[in-house]
Amino acid sequence: MNANSSLSVVLPAHNEEENIKNTIDKCLSYAEKNFQDYEIIVVNDGSVDRTREVVEKLATENSAIKLVNHKVNQGYGSALRSGFNAAVKDYIFFMDSDGQFNISDLSGFLPHTSENQVVIGYRQNRADSFIRSLNAWLYGLYIYFCFGLRVRDMDCAFKIFPIDAYRSVKPIKSDGALFSAEFLIKLQNNGYTLKEIPVRHFPREHGTQSGANLRVILKMFKESWKLRNELREN
Repeated sequence: MNANSSLSVVLPAHNEEENIKNTIDKCLSYAEKNFQDYEIIVVNDGSVDRTREVVEKLATENSAIKLVNHKVNQGYGSALRSGFNAAVKDYIFFMDSDGQFNISDLSGFLPHTSENQVVIGYRQNRADSFIRSLNAWLYGLYIYFCFGLRVRDMDCAFKIFPIDAYRSVKPIKSDGALFSAEFLIKLQNNGYTLKEIPVRHFPREHGTQSGANLRVILKMFKESWKLRNELREN
């Protein structure tokens, strides 16, 4: 990444009214100090709380903030896809909007970004329950055995990549938990290097975590079967 590169920050959000303003404020402060050209894209994925209203108010105060709204919850992957499709800057960075990451850690990633490299975080000290951590480990093994992709933290929501890298592997078809794995698998198949860097992970202070329920897990298996067939055909 050169000094004149621009940045799209994508923040998927589902029922994050207590966290979203603080996350956006930190992203704005960081981007303003480090980039001349940037945008903050919040994807409200069918929230039933005031997430949308909070973002709409902030967007009226700052034109760098953009809201992409899903009327109903479509899933994490769908939220990321909508955010990536709306992005127009040179690089796309995304992280969750729940306050468990701090965008200031992106400074350690920027020197490693390039046209041919995707920089992905792994949670150095994961602030999640044992069950969630175990599920993530088992999921990583499953993806490795099915697709040959080996990374430390598949779904760590702290990644930066050139927008052209995303455009080169579109469409990413998964709507749910498989989205990140499908994205990384297709990037690797297209010759992109995956650079892994540790990132801090903080306990959630507000709201509740979603995902990792039986419906999400079953959908992941269904989508992974479709991905296997797609890759075999290509």
